[in-house]
Amino acid sequence: MENRGVLIGGIVFVFGAFVLMISLLVYESYKAKQMKALAASIKTEARPAPTSAPALDYSMYKTKIGDEGRDMVQVPDGPFIMGSKDGDPDEVPERQVFLGAFYIDKKEVSQEEYARFAKMTKRQLPKIEVFEDDQSKLLQPEFAAMSMSWDEAAAYCKWAGKRLPTEAEWEKAGRGEGKRKYAWGDNVRNGRANANLDGSEDGYRYLAPPGSFEHGRSPYGIYDMTGNVAEWVADSYDEHYYQKAPYRDPKGPDRADLKVVRGGSWRETEHNARLSKRFAAKAWRTDITIGFRCASDVEASDSPAPS
Repeated sequence: MENRGVLIGGIVFVFGAFVLMISLLVYESYKAKQMKALAASIKTEARPAPTSAPALDYSMYKTKIGDEGRDMVQVPDGPFIMGSKDGDPDEVPERQVFLGAFYIDKKEVSQEEYARFAKMTKRQLPKIEVFEDDQSKLLQPEFAAMSMSWDEAAAYCKWAGKRLPTEAEWEKAGRGEGKRKYAWGDNVRNGRANANLDGSEDGYRYLAPPGSFEHGRSPYGIYDMTGNVAEWVADSYDEHYYQKAPYRDPKGPDRADLKVVRGGSWRETEHNARLSKRFAAKAWRTDITIGFRCASDVEASDSPAPS
């Protein structure tokens, strides 16, 4: 009788141990799945949000390498719609403007590229005057250049054998011949720009390397016309300039201390990141949200040979 009790107890122990082992295996498997899901959900500051949009073909637009070795895209001549009747008072009237062909940088100037210019021309690097976080989060060679004045941006373009784009050239390069709000279209879309458009993550807390958003390119294949850094353009600012501007190749009013900034930055809202939005800033202003890109005229040697 005693041996029988021992046998039953042994069986119960073995069965219990087996059930416990199975339970532990199930728990560990569940835990591993949870950790995997958590790891997949984490977004780093250096990884743009994924997008399922198909890649577009921009090969029909002519390109060239600028004197300083940067890629440029030719925007063809023709009319486009400038301004917006649904925007701010200085964006009206919405009107048709005709521009001759021109080249514009495919990407914004990077900090590394600006540092090369500063070294060769014995200029000081831009200084960050106000930033509440760690400045090293902004100062990375691959990030967009920022915190230079209008004159410094213009000097870089001149050194590179180029110039700052006019306000009209900048807007056409960003929106094409239509009336799109953003470089990719009319609707806010996640993963298209380094900007605070809808509160969702874009993969970067502050600046991003120029060209990080493949699916946010303009109709001509130009990067970061929406977001990242806002950009100096050549024009002086006049709130009412659109009401008196010429139809062909407008270049802005006479030089004044107020200059135009375009494109919105990494911290802009949906409204302020629109392609027709105009900002005014003192020419001497330096800001961590303002950078630039350059443009150039189309020379006879740039045009295709007649057939």
